[in-house]
Amino acid sequence: MEVGPLALFFVVNARADIFYATFAFMIATVASLGYAYFNGRHIPAMPLIAGAFILVFGGLTLILQDDTFIKLKPTIVNALFATALFVGLALRKNLFKIALQGAIHLDEGGWRKLTWRWAFFFLFLALANEYVWRTQTTNFWVDFKVFGVMPLTVLFSALQLPLIMRHQIDDPGDAEPSQEAQRNET
Repeated sequence: MEVGPLALFFVVNARADIFYATFAFMIATVASLGYAYFNGRHIPAMPLIAGAFILVFGGLTLILQDDTFIKLKPTIVNALFATALFVGLALRKNLFKIALQGAIHLDEGGWRKLTWRWAFFFLFLALANEYVWRTQTTNFWVDFKVFGVMPLTVLFSALQLPLIMRHQIDDPGDAEPSQEAQRNET
């Protein structure tokens, strides 16, 4: 859902500037969220939160004519996601499992491992964004978002498939680890 708006952000930034790109990003995000809602009468929590931040920080960027806000948005969103996942783990409440809403079914050990990995990945993305936007040009930062963060996220997601396959369960009510998962943990 974020790929289309981000691609438009990149194209408009290359042809105009960060402010036009931010406006286009905001419009495309609203359109993307609207499409998701009308297509399934539901918007998943993570894209909804990210979309709200895009609108708030994009709005601040445009109103104040200061691109700092749109550059801070990925840091804050990724740090927020990482913090929520870490706190959820500490409280023994798996927020990642809740956020995915049944898209995959894993045993509890698998959910815990997957959540730890994503929490650290979100933290890495927040720190990487901070470094890049503070040390590089705006155009480099935009390129980093499109050609760095998106491929890294796809690669990271793909690298989680072995863990998901190892801990996948058939029946969502059956939270016991599979025999293969038990063998791998001993």
